[in-house]
Amino acid sequence: MKFIKYFFEFIIIILFFIICKLLGVKNSSNFACKIFKKIGPLIRSNTKTIEHIKIAFPDIENKKSKEIVESMWCNYGRTFAEYMHLEYFRKNHNQNISITNPEKFEELKNLNKPILFFSGHFANFELLAMYLDKNDFNISALYRPLNNIFLNPIMENLRKKHICKNQIPKTIPGQQKYKFGARKLIKKIKNKENIAFMIDQKVTQGIQVDLFGRKALTMDLPAQMAMKYGYVLQPLKIQRYDDINFKINIDDRIQITTNDDVQSITLKINSKLEEMIKENPKQWIWTHKRWKI
Repeated sequence: MKFIKYFFEFIIIILFFIICKLLGVKNSSNFACKIFKKIGPLIRSNTKTIEHIKIAFPDIENKKSKEIVESMWCNYGRTFAEYMHLEYFRKNHNQNISITNPEKFEELKNLNKPILFFSGHFANFELLAMYLDKNDFNISALYRPLNNIFLNPIMENLRKKHICKNQIPKTIPGQQKYKFGARKLIKKIKNKENIAFMIDQKVTQGIQVDLFGRKALTMDLPAQMAMKYGYVLQPLKIQRYDDINFKINIDDRIQITTNDDVQSITLKINSKLEEMIKENPKQWIWTHKRWKI
């Protein structure tokens, strides 16, 4: 049954991608924003989105919550459409993507330490790894393969071709194809290569750490990388403005002391994620099931 479902999803998405390619980058982004604002509220995950917003902002008014939901779906649509224009963003990265504090960017290049760049699914999050790759950080990006077996190869190819060639799939229970993803990641960590990944998705393994005052199963790998291999934990922020333009901010690094352990470092990372969400709630993808409800 899933096979048939995935096939029809694949056909619909490919048709959508063709339209987006023909419309051009700005028109397709605007088009997808309108479509997703209409379709999003009809999807089952919309209910979860509203529940998640209430967890993060328990005193939020309904009007404000609806604004966040509508803006989220708009950004979701824009990001989806922009997969067809990743080549454009890579060629024009200095035109459409700017760094708010370039001095910190140069400082990172001279660190001579391995760096874990992390962020959440804000704005067009794919552009973070793309920008780092274009600026010679030689990163490997961890990603979660799609469940749709027809669509996933296309998305993987787009990422490798236009974002960064070193793509590492997360290990997914029951999918043998990706069982070596963890081994590949561990090898790169031991070699102290720069890594980039999102820290806001639902995970199947990790530790329970507070996120907006409620326990959430959280990946503890960043803390282990910092403690065992000396990785710098570098948060990045990205914000969309004027439809298809973006600002990247090199935020303050996570400070680690001799008293820190895996739990405390992971809490610091979740606190940073909270800060990002509070600053930019309309451009974060709230549909990820971070809490058990």
